[in-house]
Amino acid sequence: MNLLEQKLACYTEPQKAQAAGIYPYFRKIESDQDTVVTIDGRKVLMFGSNSYLGLTNHPEVKAAAIAAVEKYGTGCAGSRFLNGTLDTHIALEKALAEFAGKEDAIIFSTGFQVNLGTISCLLGREDYIIWDALNHASIIEGIRLSPAKSLRYKHNDMAALERRLQQCDPERIKLIVVDGVFSMEGDLCKLPEIVQLAEKYGASVMVDEAHGFGVLGDHGRGVCNHFGLTDHVDLIMGTFSKSFASIGGFIAGSKTTINFIRHQARSYIFSASCTPAATAAAHKSLEIMLREPERVLALQEKTRYCLDRFRKLGFEIGNTATPIVPLFIRDNEKTFRVTAMLFEEGVFVNPVVAPAVAPEDTLIRFSLMATHTYEQLDEAITKIHKVFQALAIPLEPRP
Repeated sequence: MNLLEQKLACYTEPQKAQAAGIYPYFRKIESDQDTVVTIDGRKVLMFGSNSYLGLTNHPEVKAAAIAAVEKYGTGCAGSRFLNGTLDTHIALEKALAEFAGKEDAIIFSTGFQVNLGTISCLLGREDYIIWDALNHASIIEGIRLSPAKSLRYKHNDMAALERRLQQCDPERIKLIVVDGVFSMEGDLCKLPEIVQLAEKYGASVMVDEAHGFGVLGDHGRGVCNHFGLTDHVDLIMGTFSKSFASIGGFIAGSKTTINFIRHQARSYIFSASCTPAATAAAHKSLEIMLREPERVLALQEKTRYCLDRFRKLGFEIGNTATPIVPLFIRDNEKTFRVTAMLFEEGVFVNPVVAPAVAPEDTLIRFSLMATHTYEQLDEAITKIHKVFQALAIPLEPRP
């Protein structure tokens, strides 16, 4: 066994969880991504999906993807730079720019690549990236690749953000990068205060709307729209793997900025372009989102219903105001056990454990879809409450 193999052989945490019967990952789904899925021949309520508007199995979305394959084939066999640009890519970019309220937009093959390529290419060595400590991993990886100086601030702490801005050379570029909706906690960034500080210190702002589009704002236009601050945000990022029922992502901004990213972002230039099927599915999902705002409203109503029920039952759910509901457990092993027990009860949820969060912040993430029925919500909440009680996880019921 060589040195690399010796090192990797020491990593045994997954095997320990498997041996204990509580390993929660890579569960094989045998059906479409709906409110109920089939795993090992069993029907299970799905509360771990990011398909917020329930469009992944919408007949129009599937038909659009099939039609795109019939017309363009299964792939583009090259990057957008060379032979991989289709008219359907251009059409979607135009529609997304309008949707996000910006002059232009550019599509990447994944949402992760958007943040990786955009953040890493924009700034120089004497510039600054200022970022929230709970930002998504794709943002953090983009920051790591950037030559700019990295300044992190405590989650949603505006005094800490201002101190970071005060550290910066006022003559250099400063970019504040933040999640609109934080993917594990479900809370919103304090965008009004961020914009105010950005204007005070001459900084630019980039907002990741991966979990904001389809969830908040007019027709699901996201957090920036929700706060009425679209014009005060320089870059707005989105992904297709949530409300857009596909895979891929985009960044929207001024024509000047998008032109630069298009010619400098390495994760864009050196990756094959978004497939015809994925592009068509995202475009059709956008059309449905705009045509049927009642989907967004239904999601918001069910979110309020669940948050109220969880709080009254005494669950600790933090400051979430979105369909991402963190149910804090604060114990790695118990988080795995809750996930396994709920699966046996017929409820699929996602565990979030160290090192994704600090050991004292472990949780299960309960994610809502607009297409969940109230009967499904009640069944899942009742079963979660039963499992928490069985494991003596503290609950503080409210009247």
